[in-house]
Amino acid sequence: MENRLPNGWCATCLDQVSDWGSGGTPSRKNASYFSGNIPWIKTGELTGKYINDTEEKISIEALKKSSAKLFPAGSIGIAMYGATIGKLSIFQVEAATNQACAVASPFQNILFNEFLYYYLLSERRALINSGKGGAQPNISQGLLKDWPIWLPPFNEQKRIVAKIEELFSELDKGIESLQTAREQLKVYRQAVLKHAFEGKLTEQWRKDNADKLESPEQLLARIQQERDTRYQQQLEDWKAALKEWEANGKEGKKPGKPKEFLRQGEVDSGSQLVFDIPDEWKFELIGNIFSVHVGATPSRKNNQFWNGDISWVSSGEVAFGEIHVTNETITHAGYENTSTEIHPEGTVLLAMIGEGKTRGQAAILRISAAHNQNTAAVRVSEVGLPPEYIYYFLLYQYEQTRRVGSGNNQKALNKNRVASIQFPFCSAEEQIAVVQALSEKLSSIESVNQELEIQLTKAETLRQSILKKAFSGQLVPQDSNDEPASELLARIQAEKAALSAKAKKTPAKRARKAKEVSE
Repeated sequence: MENRLPNGWCATCLDQVSDWGSGGTPSRKNASYFSGNIPWIKTGELTGKYINDTEEKISIEALKKSSAKLFPAGSIGIAMYGATIGKLSIFQVEAATNQACAVASPFQNILFNEFLYYYLLSERRALINSGKGGAQPNISQGLLKDWPIWLPPFNEQKRIVAKIEELFSELDKGIESLQTAREQLKVYRQAVLKHAFEGKLTEQWRKDNADKLESPEQLLARIQQERDTRYQQQLEDWKAALKEWEANGKEGKKPGKPKEFLRQGEVDSGSQLVFDIPDEWKFELIGNIFSVHVGATPSRKNNQFWNGDISWVSSGEVAFGEIHVTNETITHAGYENTSTEIHPEGTVLLAMIGEGKTRGQAAILRISAAHNQNTAAVRVSEVGLPPEYIYYFLLYQYEQTRRVGSGNNQKALNKNRVASIQFPFCSAEEQIAVVQALSEKLSSIESVNQELEIQLTKAETLRQSILKKAFSGQLVPQDSNDEPASELLARIQAEKAALSAKAKKTPAKRARKAKEVSE
């Protein structure tokens, strides 16, 4: 390793070039401990390069009565564990920290604190991967102290930092432009969806096909007639299945009588739409057109219910896309012992529960599948309409759908609220035309978005490349006039040795004086 070091650099470890410590949390039972003016840093506050203020401040008494310590301005804090593991900041003020924060105070004129900041930033992933612990990695102080570093001359450290910041500044401008473009693309996508469901995207198509279109009322009547015919056939099939079940000695699960379609849902302020639509369209409730179902989960205590040949969808898999395969499957025994149903391809699933992004997301089944109780199934293809139309509408109304959830602790949709979602209803032919127009435009938007994501990934890769070059001596040229890092280290070691020797002599002097006094 030594023979690959740039001229003037030396290999050492972080413990040799900085003091390390960690903090603590004063007892919250004593309110006076948190009424002082000493900044007290929690790892959640290590969010940027610098930190100069804190949410909480502690008193001098709190420092004395706890393991919290005061670190000088210029120190660097790094989160040792938890959600913020590896995050770091430079203290611009004297501050104490909690116990989840390790703090480095670089030796003056040996290690430039901003050089250490960028070095730790470049090593963050490696530190996390090296951290001990099972489910929760832990970057210990011991690991940090022993972590290797190639140390350049002090002046070169400053030149390296200046070059990093110059390149990062240019890079950040490019990233900002890409992120702005990505946000503008989201706005454009929403505008396209808005035009589609206001009838503007198919305005010319509607004029060209005015004499061929069913009115919403005619379409509803046709759907109901077809549904009645289908129900009568289901009744005949059920009667035949029931006779066969009885003839076989009533073995197995009794065939269930098919349920006649009942309109569901009600218009309320939470789901009512307020935008204009063409005269040829009308607003309808999802539950007035389609059957809505809620799933169930077979008992996980019974292994015989799982890993069968029936696809089973969990709410986490409902994430604005198509479902061609599921993470889990259930057996026929699992299906028969729970209230879940198997839905046909073309069913639209809607996630009903989840405080994160899950609630309100939709997906189209491209296979027949059952599902859990946290999702609703809207059987769109059952009535011969394109499932993509409802899917795209739910994509457009994502935020609105999330808002109509109920519940105190965690908002959730339910079967009635899903059935009560209002949507613009038009002829089957125009629904197909809307889907085709949207598919083309959204495909183009997605292509641009993917390219932006690729460029953003490349930008972050370039950032890591800059850091890698910086800490291997390839970012700025070496200067032979700089004092070699090895001499800096030698000076530090000499100072440490002198301090150690002085500390050893002091007790002996005191002992001699004590002896003289006693004589």
